[in-house]
Amino acid sequence: MGKLKGSRRDRPDPSAIAPRSDARAPGGRSPPSPPLSADALRASATTRPRRILVAKPGLDGHDRGAKVIARALSDAGFEVIYTGLRQTPEQIAAAAVQEDVDAVALSILSGAHMALFPRVLELLRERDAGDIPVVGGGVIPEDDARELKRAGVREIFGPGTSTQEIVAFFRKELDAA
Repeated sequence: MGKLKGSRRDRPDPSAIAPRSDARAPGGRSPPSPPLSADALRASATTRPRRILVAKPGLDGHDRGAKVIARALSDAGFEVIYTGLRQTPEQIAAAAVQEDVDAVALSILSGAHMALFPRVLELLRERDAGDIPVVGGGVIPEDDARELKRAGVREIFGPGTSTQEIVAFFRKELDAA
């Protein structure tokens, strides 16, 4: 008969194997980790990546810019939740609360920003999440941008804004929070 795979001859001599440095408890389980101090828990909570929801409100079917921003933020170390196309303000506000985000970025090209952005702000306030900063991007006239900022939108990024500028804005805005 031929040699069986896995027979004793194929296995290394147990005495030749170096002992493992990660001692295991009986049954092969790792010993329990010591509990974290309150200071360590606070530090770990503050070091999590900042979470940004990127959303496309309304019937706008173009999301290339939103995806570019989402990728730039992700590459910069932010955790990005992208909701996809054709989101209602209700869906956006609910996702922001459910995902416990640090900011919301709305991207729009359809021209409905004067109706949709304020509605998202209103719904966030109704859900006790009015402190979540909301920014907008897309083709938004300067007069509308000023009015949206007065309504509570933190910043409006127009066409041609560099991704580095947007990343720097979020770093500064969220570090100040």
